[in-house]
Amino acid sequence: MTELGEFLRTRRAALDPQRAGLPDDGRQRRVPGLRREELAQLAHVSVDYVVRLEQGRTKRVSRTVLNALADALHLATDERDYLFRIADVAPARQPTTPEVAARLQQLLDGMPDIPAMVLHRRMDVLAWNRGASALLTDFGALPAPERNLIRLTFLEPAFRALYGDWERSAQECVAVLRMEAGRAPHDSALSALVGELSVKDLDFRNWWATHQVRGPRQLVKTYHHPVAGTLVLDVQQFSVDTHPDQLLVAYTAADEASREGLRFLLLSAQAQPSDHLPAR
Repeated sequence: MTELGEFLRTRRAALDPQRAGLPDDGRQRRVPGLRREELAQLAHVSVDYVVRLEQGRTKRVSRTVLNALADALHLATDERDYLFRIADVAPARQPTTPEVAARLQQLLDGMPDIPAMVLHRRMDVLAWNRGASALLTDFGALPAPERNLIRLTFLEPAFRALYGDWERSAQECVAVLRMEAGRAPHDSALSALVGELSVKDLDFRNWWATHQVRGPRQLVKTYHHPVAGTLVLDVQQFSVDTHPDQLLVAYTAADEASREGLRFLLLSAQAQPSDHLPAR
């Protein structure tokens, strides 16, 4: 089964028939969600066409049909974008070699009161400041292949313990990675990351199979930090115009208690040696 077929099947299974506007016909449902014939009816296509799509026997799908399927499945904006990309209607981005401009590193260093870093869209940590290391982990002490937020979230117990709600954060990570897989299907590094996590973590493997997708957005996260205590932080993500595959991520306090805790953490970090900051 193709990525497109799997995505359609999982979204069909996840949709409540009542939400789709279908009346209760009295028939017992053997599986959750919409039946294939119901999706076909809502999208104004044949049942055979839906079967061929889900089995990967249809290579090209028109924008009109994709829009009809997206409407029938009540897809969110991120999910609709993902549908078009994996259907090979939107142009796929080619993977690039991640490089951080020197001025961007200077910007990070000029933000002593704000933990910040630059991420590749597959969540590789490319650059960071002292505050980000103090808040999350000593990125400079890690081998470059292990500097990935999703990998750390699933495979590093100390990093995992930082999250106030690990399960929600971890599912968001999977959804972001799945979205990126649709944008860059030929990214070998991304495929290797998915393969490693699928082998080593059952939760990741199960959540990956649900085909949930989400693009980057502003979040509020709670961290239980061993030095600063409980921190509630706004996590803001900004696209880097000169490098479309990169994001600038900044962490700011969401309340007064977190503001004091973050200030204490950053003051403590300033007194520490900087051996593991990124090379200039």
